[in-house]
This record gives sequence, structure tokens and C-alpha cells, in this order.
Amino acid sequence: MIRLREVTRCFILGDQRVMGLDAVSLEVAAGEYLTVMGPSGSGKSTLLNILGLLDAPDSGEYWLNGEATAALDENRRAELRSRHIGFVFQSYHLIPRLTALENIELPMVLAGLDPAERRRRSARLVERLNLGDRVRHRPAELSGGQRQRVAIARAMVMQPSLLLADEPTGNLDSHSGAEVVALLEELNGEGLTLLVVTHDAAIGGRARRRLSMLDGRIIDDLQQGQGDAQR
Repeated sequence: MIRLREVTRCFILGDQRVMGLDAVSLEVAAGEYLTVMGPSGSGKSTLLNILGLLDAPDSGEYWLNGEATAALDENRRAELRSRHIGFVFQSYHLIPRLTALENIELPMVLAGLDPAERRRRSARLVERLNLGDRVRHRPAELSGGQRQRVAIARAMVMQPSLLLADEPTGNLDSHSGAEVVALLEELNGEGLTLLVVTHDAAIGGRARRRLSMLDGRIIDDLQQGQGDAQR
């Protein structure tokens, strides 16, 4: 599903050249569950932005579902994001003036889905994520766990094949965080490819595959047994 070959991304900060990704190569099969760990500045967010087509490499190649993406224009990149990729962030990124339901439906509105299809998809996710009594509330009226469930519903409403989660439990208490992790793993169990960036070693150890990054490079790619990953 994902194939990176010698991907490099550099940034200029002041008079310094910072290597975000340094000749990174990576292959991820459909349905995999992997975590990415490393200290701040190691390249985790840069990798996530490249995989999510929010940024483009300076050199190297990125294939998503067999399509070379490095040279695509922004319209085609946006189309691929809409069709194939969902995002979940630490800070939720919900629109404050919209209700939970309106936030969930927003990607479908932007994609031009008809109202009947929007209602069908959102109703299914609202029920599954136990949000039925909160859909008319705005984000400020929701708990952190509820906001993250809304964000997950929004990420899933376009039925992506790849979900990228950046510190999805970083702003949550332990109970809400465990619920979010269980939900993400349930989605992965149904065939969704799941990549989670995290500083939490307990979450990092749950995945079947764990990448460690440092200075823009993948320094370790650990395959874990099913029993080890879920302990």
C-alpha cells in the first residue's frame, strides 16, 4: 500500500539546514498496524506529513496504492487524501462553531456527497462511537475523549484505507486514552491500515510493528509477535 524510496525532506530554519527526512525507505502492506516513536525533531511529523500528502519530498519516491505521488499537483494530492487517507490529531482540529455532527459531515460536504448519503454514513459512525446524545453539542461542550471520538468519526466518514494518527491520546486522561486506542485497534482489525505517531512507550509497544526514528532516519524497524504487541 505504501512504498517510500530514498525520501528526503529538508527545511531551512534561519541560516541552518535541517534534515526532516534523510533518505528514508519504507514499505507498509495494506492492513498493517505500526507505531512511530522517537524524540522531538526525529522526523516523525515530517514522515506523517509526507505519507498524508500534506507535504512533498525534495527527492525520492512515494507510491500510495501503486500511484507515484511525488510529482502530483495539489488537486490530485487533495483527491487522493480525500479518497484514501484519514487523519487524527492530538489537538482534535475540530471547528469550534460547528456541532459534533457538522464536524463529522464536513469532509462529505467538501467532497460533494448528497445529503442522504451523508446522513447514512454519519448515523452509522455516531452509533458506533456512542455519540448519539452529543451530536448537537459544539466541541467546547464535549470532553476530551468525546472530541477525539468525533475526530475519529470525521476521519473515517470518507471510508479511507489508511488512518494516520498523530499523538491521538496526548491530551486525554488514561481512561479516555485507552478507549481511543481500543477503537483505533478495532478499526485496524477490520482491515484499516493504521499508523500511530506516539511518545507513549505503552502505546508504541502495542503495534505489530514499531519504527524508531532519530535525526530524520528510521533506525529500527521491529516486528513484534501478536502476543507481545497486545500485552
